[in-house]
Amino acid sequence: MQYCVIMCGGIGSRFWPFSRCGMPKQFLDFFGTGRTLLQMTFDRVAPVVPAERILILTNQQYAPIVRQQLPQIPEENILLEPARRNTAPCICWAANHIIASDPDASIVTLPSDHVVLKEETFHRTLREGFDFVEQGDRLLTLGITPTNPNTGYGYIQIGDSVEGWKDIRKVKSFTEKPDLKMAEFFLKSGEFFWNAGIFLWKASSILRAFEKYDPETYQVFEAGKDVWGTEDEALFIERNFSTAPSNSIDYAVMEKADNVFVRTVDLGWNDLGTWNALYDISPRNQQGNVSQGCRVITHDCTNSMFAVGSDKIIVAAGLDNFIVADNGNALLIYPLSREQEIRSIVNEVRENFGDDFV
Repeated sequence: MQYCVIMCGGIGSRFWPFSRCGMPKQFLDFFGTGRTLLQMTFDRVAPVVPAERILILTNQQYAPIVRQQLPQIPEENILLEPARRNTAPCICWAANHIIASDPDASIVTLPSDHVVLKEETFHRTLREGFDFVEQGDRLLTLGITPTNPNTGYGYIQIGDSVEGWKDIRKVKSFTEKPDLKMAEFFLKSGEFFWNAGIFLWKASSILRAFEKYDPETYQVFEAGKDVWGTEDEALFIERNFSTAPSNSIDYAVMEKADNVFVRTVDLGWNDLGTWNALYDISPRNQQGNVSQGCRVITHDCTNSMFAVGSDKIIVAAGLDNFIVADNGNALLIYPLSREQEIRSIVNEVRENFGDDFV
């Protein structure tokens, strides 16, 4: 059968002060639709994978929020991580958990906080992806057709075509976030696609890859093979999960394996990782300003984003390319062009004023 694993444990610090440790961005309704990013991800997957085969992996502290936002998900399908260890341990645990009850399972693994505008294309792509990975020992990732030389995304270079599969290619290389000159070259070449962090594989295939390419993580979870799906699983995870190395699935497996393929596709995708990403997909007025669910009066302001988590108004003048974000006990006024610094600013706030402000 086919399963979905939604990874839902991140903090989203680059969206501070809206995204906080106690309520990260995946649990927020960014677009005023009445649905949070997590709920939108569930809605997007549900036509392909039923709720009883959708698993949510999240940090222990977010369990009440997940249960409140997704009451359709069975309690036993919410897997709680006692520590933050990036995506590789999360995926290894989920695959072990699933394969214990379904040795032939295939899985789509994806983040909880992305935006996909072309949902019918997404559904077709998942169904085709499942067909592809179920026919062999294959690891498949989605490569998004780039629309600009974005320096905030990783890139996938496509290799040889795969007979019988129009839009699936062998992966030639992965590249981390490039500088602008390199990103412009990638865009012009036509050989590079954005790495969406969406993966499909059989549970057996990804566990085989862990055993070969990331044996340290594999051994942590292999030691629990007798507890998966039992009442002892939670205790095993509590005692052992944090011993797994903190590592991304890209670095641990995908960049090393020789059976990695990419399905190239235009999904109207955005990883919504930064204020700039939100700005890019939001409606703007004639001055290029975005008002994110708030009331604003501006004079001589251009290309800026205003966001308030309360009913107060914003009055601003003379701003160009700025973020003004007010939420709870924190106010951010910062150039949009320097938003990559926000993560380090959050650390600075914590060091100077404590956890109550992050």
